[in-house]
Amino acid sequence: MTKTNKKAAFIPTTSNGVFCRGDHKKQEHVVCISLNGANTVIEKRVVTVGFLNADQVHPREIFSDAITERAASIILFHNHPSGNTNPSNADIAVTKRLVEVGETLGVKIHDHIIVSKDSYTSMKGRGLI
Repeated sequence: MTKTNKKAAFIPTTSNGVFCRGDHKKQEHVVCISLNGANTVIEKRVVTVGFLNADQVHPREIFSDAITERAASIILFHNHPSGNTNPSNADIAVTKRLVEVGETLGVKIHDHIIVSKDSYTSMKGRGLI
């Protein structure tokens, strides 16, 4: 079963408006939301801006603030400016690497959600996490 929402009823909004419904960024933005043990948001932050690839999204960048904040888990978001929210091979590879590192650190990745102007895709919903 594919979890792709064509009419994004839920596109997460960060405090700085990185992913507002109807927004269309021209570059990929990676956002990390840190959660405590009760799944309450601790912090939301932009981790990187540019193209998502294994070299640019390093685990230390994703997890350093989450560890400092003593987060129990995180949710990752990034946008696809093309509008196609299907995970690329790079998206899948980066996510698998981050899940492995998170398991080692004790910080669970609940999901990695790819958003566009009009839709989103949950990598967990697709069975990729």
